[in-house]
Amino acid sequence: MRLAASSNSLAMQSLSLPMLALVAACASAELPRQPPLAAMQEPLELMQEPADEAARAELPRGAFTGVIVGDARASLDAMLAEPQGVLVTDVIENSPGDAAGVEVGDVILEAAGREPLSLHWPSEWRRLELETEPGATLRIVVDRAGAERELEFATVARVRSAERTAVERFREESRVGVVVRSATEVESRAAALGPGGGAVVVGLTVESPWRGLVVYGDLIRTVDGDEVAHPQVLLDRIRSAPQDAELALEIVRDGTLVAREVGLSRREQEVKRISIPVLLSFERERDATSTSVLLGLFGWKSTPAAWKLRLLWLITLSGGDSDRLESVER
Repeated sequence: MRLAASSNSLAMQSLSLPMLALVAACASAELPRQPPLAAMQEPLELMQEPADEAARAELPRGAFTGVIVGDARASLDAMLAEPQGVLVTDVIENSPGDAAGVEVGDVILEAAGREPLSLHWPSEWRRLELETEPGATLRIVVDRAGAERELEFATVARVRSAERTAVERFREESRVGVVVRSATEVESRAAALGPGGGAVVVGLTVESPWRGLVVYGDLIRTVDGDEVAHPQVLLDRIRSAPQDAELALEIVRDGTLVAREVGLSRREQEVKRISIPVLLSFERERDATSTSVLLGLFGWKSTPAAWKLRLLWLITLSGGDSDRLESVER
């Protein structure tokens, strides 16, 4: 009797362990990341960076500091919505900045020429260089290893254009469905921004609330009155705005300023999967659905073009679109 009871217990354990493992596997499955929008349209002619180097070479060069800066978020906190300062990535030897003691790794927090300026984005530093007269004194506050220092130097005339910076593309697929890129120096300066400032629209989803109000090639100069010194300024404003909010955009379109009030949307929600071990399994991906009942005793799969029905594991029926159109009587 004891042997029989022990055998029954082992049998129950052997059946329960796979069931527990199946339930645990379903519970621990990693949630998928947000999928890309299926209806995003990005014209091929906007994939390439504008060929405006000749025009850039003709622009006024402004003052030279010898201080090259980048995005401070790489050194402070990549999750910052607005960086505090700009990161010094290089200092040209024997330049005014080098003579004043500016070092690679410094974070420039403030700069004062004709008036004080708090810095957040590289385009703001470049705009300051362009607007400072050669020979003028520039005072900066830098953060070096957690300690603030004040430095001062006189700028000189720039004899060659600054190195060209490649444009970057940014996607927003949660509330607008838009692709923007950073502007070239020619585009930014035409919009009265520092080189790299502004966000150029190069893609829109079919359902975007901006479609019809914003067109491909628009350069978004301000959002709610704040200059878009970097495309991230626009993206952060989109993501942080209340659900029913509208954003006020100032757009440069073919050299003309255009004002637009644009709305926001959000992703539709839908059931993706239902799983009850042994009894039911349901899955939906894009336009395809799949249902299985009692370990496949009944199965159903469908897409907009075809369907398949399975009964008792052996009986299968299927159908769908034909390879011809229906006749239409005239």
